Order: sequence, then structure tokens, then C-alpha cells
Amino acid sequence: MRLPPGVNAKDFSDALKQFSEAVGKDWVFTSDEDVNLYRDAYSPFWHEDEDPVPSAAVAPINVEQVQQVVRIANTFKIPIWTISTGKNLGYGGAAPRLSGCMVLDLKRMDKVLEVNEKNAYALVEPGVSYFDLYRYIQDKGLKVWIDTPDPGWGSPIGNSLDRGGGYTPFRDHFDAHCGMEVVLANGEIVRTGMGALPTAKTWQQYRYGFGPYIDGMFSQSNFGVVTKMGFWLLPQPEGYRSGTVSVAKHDDLVPLVDTLSYLMNSSIVQGTTTVGSPLLMSIARSSGMGGAALLTTPKSPSIADLEKIGQEKNLPYWNCELHFYGPSKVVDAQWEYAKEKYSVIPGVTFQDGQSLRFPLSADQIEHVPKRQFGIPNLTVFGMMGRTEGHMWFSPIIPMSGEAVFEAQRVFGQAYADMGVPPAETTFVFPSSFFPRSFVVLCGFPIAHDVEKNRKNRQIFKRLVEVAAQHGWGEYRTHTAFMDTVANVYSYNDHALLHFHETVKDAVDPNGILSPGRCGIWPKHMRKAKA
Repeated sequence: MRLPPGVNAKDFSDALKQFSEAVGKDWVFTSDEDVNLYRDAYSPFWHEDEDPVPSAAVAPINVEQVQQVVRIANTFKIPIWTISTGKNLGYGGAAPRLSGCMVLDLKRMDKVLEVNEKNAYALVEPGVSYFDLYRYIQDKGLKVWIDTPDPGWGSPIGNSLDRGGGYTPFRDHFDAHCGMEVVLANGEIVRTGMGALPTAKTWQQYRYGFGPYIDGMFSQSNFGVVTKMGFWLLPQPEGYRSGTVSVAKHDDLVPLVDTLSYLMNSSIVQGTTTVGSPLLMSIARSSGMGGAALLTTPKSPSIADLEKIGQEKNLPYWNCELHFYGPSKVVDAQWEYAKEKYSVIPGVTFQDGQSLRFPLSADQIEHVPKRQFGIPNLTVFGMMGRTEGHMWFSPIIPMSGEAVFEAQRVFGQAYADMGVPPAETTFVFPSSFFPRSFVVLCGFPIAHDVEKNRKNRQIFKRLVEVAAQHGWGEYRTHTAFMDTVANVYSYNDHALLHFHETVKDAVDPNGILSPGRCGIWPKHMRKAKA
């Protein structure tokens, strides 16, 4: 059995006994077979010593047991790594940042505590999955929607704390939360917002409460263990419709995105929109160049040549699909208004998409893009030819055509400088998972090949540096690169990181909660990681 760092065998044995007394011996996992389930299924360190391996895992069933676990861990100074369901594939899964951590697995805390249809909110525990919450709503016939990411098997709490995104008007998951219950490192329970009022009746309706707003301190951090969380839901709309806008010229991307930005900022277009290129995608498929066809590299065809190919094949250079939710008359009018705004672009074309009225029939559900309607699914695993695994490089860029061109050029040049073969390059067009910005995703395959994984780690780190040089930072990252990403947020000699460390020292002086998460290390580990 692997020991937690800085903990001797006797103390760990005594702690495991106390954990068993707190949660029941069946819910303390120490065998290699059990512990291996908490390793990263998509680890970029497969077959290397750096692959993080937990020492054990403990699974409490309620907040009182979480308090006991945290207090025991504090007594013996055992670092614990908190997970909700551990489904964060591509970003580290259930594995800790540091080998030897004990995983605090909250999967048994799986109660949907409340779903309020009138005020459109839910209160859940960390072990509740998107599937669980969706089924609860469907079983009770409630007319509210959740928002789900790809895939839908994870935890709303876990995903929102990692600031994940989805597809409906409530796609910014942390922004859609309202109220938390948090167990601090000393075992004390805190409720945020209106939850600090013992008789609160608006905990999930007004997020701020009184005094400093601290909820953000518990997202992408290691300052506490979130055991309950509220979410705002979308009242089931009367209707939905979609439509695709296509433009023929390379430079048409600028007005295409400028208009998209206006429509989104005006809440006319409401769901996640991806800017695509039928032309470049066709070239990628036919040439076997992978994502390199989507980037601007030193060997890329000229813009004039690409536009000529598009004209010959009757393929638009750029397009985007717009999504509208609301009263039927309103969504129809919004689509007409969007077409009016886009009509100033010469040669623009429009294609009507789906026009639906809710609720959907079972047959309709089988033939619609489920994620656009808050229906969790696992279809993403059938996409992109995934085999052994992947990890994501995911920087945020401005929502502008100029920024997209710059990203294509900068990342294309970076790949070329590193000698990455075109077939191994992945670049996904920008998506509006969050208001007023784009996320650009670059996927990296994970294989049972040490040299290949080492090379991909080097490429990943270089892309983080290149992005930062151009003013772009990642919004989340795999545990393997948390220090790398945190390091480029370096304004004023890393003042933000120093503030995070000051908070860490104050609320968790023994440094037991998820050491290293998002680059925040406890004081006694900082020099070793410097």
C-alpha cells in the first residue's frame, strides 16, 4: 500500500481505522484493485513513475461523515483529494494531483434534495449525476430543463466547480449555480449566500446574501469540500428553432462573428454556437491532414486558392448554427431578425433548421441533438475516433473574427515549429460555451506509449506558453498541467497565485485539501514544487 506523503505507516493505519469507524469499513478502499479505479483512465503518464496513484479512498454518505473524515485527515495530516463522481475525463478523471493522496469520493451523496418548478431551481448533492437529475425531473413530470455537458454522466456540482459548459441558455454552469454548503478543512460547515440565514427561504433564489460574495473561492480551488449546491433551471420553453448562416469568403468571418456577438450579447441567440468551416472540414477529410487543414501553417494553401475550391465545390468558407428558445412567435421572429442583421454580408445564405414545440415525443427525442435540450447522453464517445483516451488544451480567445484568424495562425505556426505532422494535429473551431468569448479546443490523444505521451506533454506545455504570449489563457486544464497553466497567470509577479496561497494557508493550515489543485499548494509543499 502506498503511503500518503509525510505520513508514516502506523499513523496511516490508525487513520484508516478511524475512517472505517466514521463511514463503515466497506466504504474505505485500500486494495490495489479498488485504488486502481481512482487512477486517471486517460493519464498522460501511463507506464511512468509520474502517474499519480492514490493511497486509498473513502466514501462518506452524508455531510456529517464528511466532517468526520476531514477532521481525521487533519489530525494525521493526510492529504485528501475530493471528487464528486470522478468522471472528469480528459482533465484528470478521479486521480489526485499528488501521488499518495487519499481520495475523498462523494459518489454516495447522491440525493436530489429539491427541484422547485415554480421558481426553476434544484438543490443537489455531489454524487448526483446529470442523468440522475434529469430522471428525477422526468419522473415527477416537472417542466424545467437542466443544462448538460458532453458527456452527461458527470456531476452538476463537480462540473460547475470546474467551470464546465453546456449548450442551452444556462450553459455557463458555475454562473447558473445559487448557494453552496461547504465543509472547511477544520470540519466546520459554511453555507453561502442566503444559506447563512438559518431560516432562509431564498437560498436557491438569491445568490449573494449579505457581505462578501465568496462562492467563487470554492470553484477550481482547494479551500473546502462542497456538499450541497443549488442550480437555476430553465423553465421548459414553448418552442425552439435553429438556423444556419453561411458565408463564402475568408474575410466574411469578421462580420459573421461581429453579428453573432451582437445577437448573443442581446440575448437573441441563446445557446452555444460553434463557428465552423464546411470548406476546411472537407479539405481535412479528403487530405488526411487532420486538424492541420483548419490551421494556418507555412504550407497552407493561399486564401484565394481556398476560396476558389469553395466556389468549385459549392462549399461555404464559414458558417454557424444559431439557436433560439422561447415562445413560438418570438423564436420565429428572432430568426427573422438574425437573418436581417446578417443580410448586409454580400452572398450570405440561410438555411432553416429545426422548428420544435415542447414537450417532445419519445420519437422526436431520439432524432434531435439531445444536448441542445438538456438531455444527458454519452454520444460524444462515438465521435472523433477516440480509442485509448484524450486530454484537452482549451484556451479562451476573444469573440471576434480577427481573434479566430490569429489563433489559426499562431497555433498553426507553433505546431509547424515543433515539427508536429499534420495528421497528428487537432484543432476544433471556436465555440461560445461562455458569454462574450470563444473556447478553442485542441485535443491530444493518450496512448500506452511512453514516448508519444512525453512528446504530447511537451507540445501541450508549449501551446500554453504560446497562448499566454498572445493574451489567451486556459479556462480549465488536466491535472498534469495545472502548475503550467497557473504559472502563466503571472501579472504583477504572480500576485493572484500569492493571494490564493494566502487564503490556502488561512483556511487549510495543514494543507490537507486537494494539494496542487489549480496550482495551489500548501506551504510545506511549495518549495519542492518550485
